[in-house]
Amino acid sequence: MGDVAIALILVVIALGVTRRFGLGVERDLVIATVRALGQLVAVAAVIDIVLEHLGLSGGLLILMLGVAAWTSGRRLRGVPHAYRVAATAITGAAGTGLVVLFGASVFPLEGQWIIPIGGMLIGNSMTTTSLAGARMRDEVADKALEIEARLALGVRAVDALRPYVRRAATSALIPIIDATKNAGLILLPGAFVGMILAGQSPADAARVQLVVLYMLLGAVAVAGMTATLLVARAFIAP
Repeated sequence: MGDVAIALILVVIALGVTRRFGLGVERDLVIATVRALGQLVAVAAVIDIVLEHLGLSGGLLILMLGVAAWTSGRRLRGVPHAYRVAATAITGAAGTGLVVLFGASVFPLEGQWIIPIGGMLIGNSMTTTSLAGARMRDEVADKALEIEARLALGVRAVDALRPYVRRAATSALIPIIDATKNAGLILLPGAFVGMILAGQSPADAARVQLVVLYMLLGAVAVAGMTATLLVARAFIAP
């Protein structure tokens, strides 16, 4: 655990920087650090058992989806039915990725593959759902007068909100698009680095990493568009 303790020095630096500039996220940083430690230790203790049983692996995925929906739903405060919106967007995006990859036998249908692949899909879909949904909520709040003016002129609600849907979805997709563009040049992604450290050949590591990058692009696109459309619809009266 000595290496983990050393890495915590960087967390202390982050806390110092955020406190110095008054960002007000120190509590969230501490909670995130403590939760990550506790959750990873707990997962490491039971992961061997879970990976050996396909049913337990599926149960763990459902639990991960529930936690992701709860986390993203909290970020969407102010959106009607926020948790339902988050759950739908994340489940749809992650489910699409899992069906395509395991349905086409890209990866074997085993726990040791389902959990890490599902975890990446759910985690990235959760982040994108939070970003896209929150941006769409803020666009509606900030541009309420513009939207009302469009509606007063007879524009349909869907058409009145379309520019803001496009803007919110685009903003949420920028991180994954930039990461994919710069993979291998600026960014060495996790799957590639992990396989290299495990002694696999660079060619095999690159192949697996490309599959991961492409699956995340697809999942994030589905999550971003679903979240923005659902948030937009949530603000439209019957």
